[in-house]
Amino acid sequence: MEVPLELAFKDVQRTDVLDEFIEEKLERLGRVCDYIVSCRLTVEKPQRHQHSARLVVRVPPNHEIVAKRESSAGDSREQLITVVDDVFEAARRQLQSLVDRQKGLVKHHPEKEEAAVVARLFREEGYGFLRTADGTEIYFHRNSVLHDEFDLLEVGAGVRYEVEDGEKGPQATTVELVEKRGPNYAPPDEQVLELPMGREARGRS
Repeated sequence: MEVPLELAFKDVQRTDVLDEFIEEKLERLGRVCDYIVSCRLTVEKPQRHQHSARLVVRVPPNHEIVAKRESSAGDSREQLITVVDDVFEAARRQLQSLVDRQKGLVKHHPEKEEAAVVARLFREEGYGFLRTADGTEIYFHRNSVLHDEFDLLEVGAGVRYEVEDGEKGPQATTVELVEKRGPNYAPPDEQVLELPMGREARGRS
């Protein structure tokens, strides 16, 4: 499949090598999913010694996959290629998971969607932990946060999530922000979850 691509460069020199690399990565996405509606890649250089790439992939009926990567330092062509490679790989993993669910290769139970609050955030590292209704903490990565809203999360924010067993235990596959909390939010002494939007707490089996 030829994936429809919107490509934007900001303060980054576009080269034939980079174009060929992006085309190769697009072909790989097309092999994972042959019904991608649109794909937008933004590559920029927000700081002198840093590159960033943001990839948005839309799939029917209304799914949006967002991946973002940044380099820590340096200004070499190799580091730019690495950032682009990383953002495509992050999107490919999310896309593969979505396609598997849509094809029924992985059991997906919407009724298992749960409510939780953000317990801990490691913003620079790109991950955090949720606290569930029974006090369990569940790992999540920034790529699991819907609508590219990881940077909007605060400790105490209400979310909905879906979970699966990872290599190191349970981890959230999708996290949706549904209730924001101020920066001075302090969790109660008791592990009681105040659920957003009027949902009642359910015990986990």
